[in-house]
Amino acid sequence: MTEHTVRATPAERAESRPGDDIVSPADVVMDRGFTVDAPPDSVWPWLVQLGKRRAGWYFPRAVERFLPPRRRALRRLDPRWTTLAVGDVIPDYGRDETFEVAAIQPPHTLVYTSRRGHTLVSWSITLRPLDTTRTRVLLRLRLGPVKHRRLADTLGGFFDFATIAGMAAGLRERLEVTPD
Repeated sequence: MTEHTVRATPAERAESRPGDDIVSPADVVMDRGFTVDAPPDSVWPWLVQLGKRRAGWYFPRAVERFLPPRRRALRRLDPRWTTLAVGDVIPDYGRDETFEVAAIQPPHTLVYTSRRGHTLVSWSITLRPLDTTRTRVLLRLRLGPVKHRRLADTLGGFFDFATIAGMAAGLRERLEVTPD
């Protein structure tokens, strides 16, 4: 079994990623990374279908059981949500928050952009094969301008860590399921 952390390595944090130029300079950068036991082609459709009023945002069963059934994420691939194109808008949780697809290169790169108040956001997801059966999932969230950097780094960083840890665990569960 793979290591169950969502920590990006120092090398992963230092490298440039697709979408870095969208928010530049960034006041806050949050890097996460985790490994799944599946090749990028198997991981990709699960990430493409993420989003509110789509497949949802993945969490493991242990967490989802506390959510109302309508708020639980899908545990299967749904053909309605397995394609995206630049310019597509994906609803996010919150009042009117959305993500817009800024760049996409299947099955390796997906970049979203968003505006939250006066803050521009980019969220980059990169799939990197480690070998024929494992993939490193790298996520980078960039924010700017940010009025309260320390608050964004600490509270925002904790929220980002928790949601990505939940997503990683939920994605691993979904990838482990063998088709009937």
